Amino acid sequence: MKALRNFLNKIKPNFEEGGKLSALRSVFDGFETLLFVPNTTSRSGVHIHDSIDSKRTMTVVIVALMPALLFGMYNTGYQHNLATGASTNFLMTFVYGLLAVLPKIAVSYTVGLGIEFIVAQLKKEEIQEGFLVSGMLIPLIVPIDTPLWMIAVATAFAVIFAKEVFGGTGYNIFNVALVTRAFLFFAYPAAMSGDKVFVRTADTFGIGGGSVVDAFSGATPLGQVGTATAGAFNGVTDVLGQHLTTWDYIIGLIPGSIGETSVIAIMLGAVILLATGIASWKTMFSVFVGGAVMGLLFNYFGTTPIMSLSWIDHLCLGGFAFGAVFMATDPVTSARTERGKYIFGFLVGAFAIIIRVLNPGYPEGMMLAILLINTFAPLIDHYVVEGNVKRRLARAKH
Repeated sequence: MKALRNFLNKIKPNFEEGGKLSALRSVFDGFETLLFVPNTTSRSGVHIHDSIDSKRTMTVVIVALMPALLFGMYNTGYQHNLATGASTNFLMTFVYGLLAVLPKIAVSYTVGLGIEFIVAQLKKEEIQEGFLVSGMLIPLIVPIDTPLWMIAVATAFAVIFAKEVFGGTGYNIFNVALVTRAFLFFAYPAAMSGDKVFVRTADTFGIGGGSVVDAFSGATPLGQVGTATAGAFNGVTDVLGQHLTTWDYIIGLIPGSIGETSVIAIMLGAVILLATGIASWKTMFSVFVGGAVMGLLFNYFGTTPIMSLSWIDHLCLGGFAFGAVFMATDPVTSARTERGKYIFGFLVGAFAIIIRVLNPGYPEGMMLAILLINTFAPLIDHYVVEGNVKRRLARAKH
């Protein structure tokens, strides 16, 4: 590391004002601070510093996403094998998924970071680190068959119109990754909600056996329940028509967006975020409570399969768990007051179930619920603060 530090010190003058590569100063600064914690200190006033900066925070979140990412890669290959009748070992199944997912990650980072680099250069500011996480979230919340050009267009739209126009990292009011998915959902609905978009049946990479089948359903379990009618629903099945149980939903070997299927993998990430203090347990816990309460209410009045779906299945299916752990806890777009976090999380969980139950055309709900409550986060914090002020004034009078 010392040799690398010396090398960076040697070439740094080229990127400073007046240097040959001064136009790329922001790029060099971003790369340098990614490798080494800046040693600059404040020159006036009293400040307390710790070893955690935004880059290190984002790195922890990326580490927390690894279980969901790795499982999603394996599940991609697993669903392919089921649909095509291929018989391959664990390694080949994982490699198939790896090759299918990596291009999406590459496109997401290339487009998103490329735009942020350009904006930083034009504004002569430091490159912000927020997209380090968004760039990983975007591939995890889309179906495996989403075309790369769609991901590129949606990512560019989200970074520009949901982030940069607000001032960049820390100023956006909506979660950038969810804006990307919302753009895809409303601009290209067939690519986001079709029966077969969640299972790649073509042996694109030539590493799996079997043949492509013509008749199978790649619809997610939640999609099957959401479109079912009372009296004609015989339970959720996989791509081969075999019935699935709650335990299958928890494990995650089911059709779905790349990183959203395994509750176990997502909870491993939750443990990392909570243990490091990156995410708020109050927000995360409240999302699940809100979802469970609303699920139980619909169970009581249920007349359709989606209303009768058990509350635990609601929490395990779709993007609910993933959204609760990685999206609702976004410190920029969620409530920041301690009491507000409970309110924000509960509303996200409740509205996610309301949307998926009452809107048969969109049996997911989590994406729209988080984006909706993002708009109310400042209002929630405002009234929490105002309430605290009134209580303190009341105590002072006595």
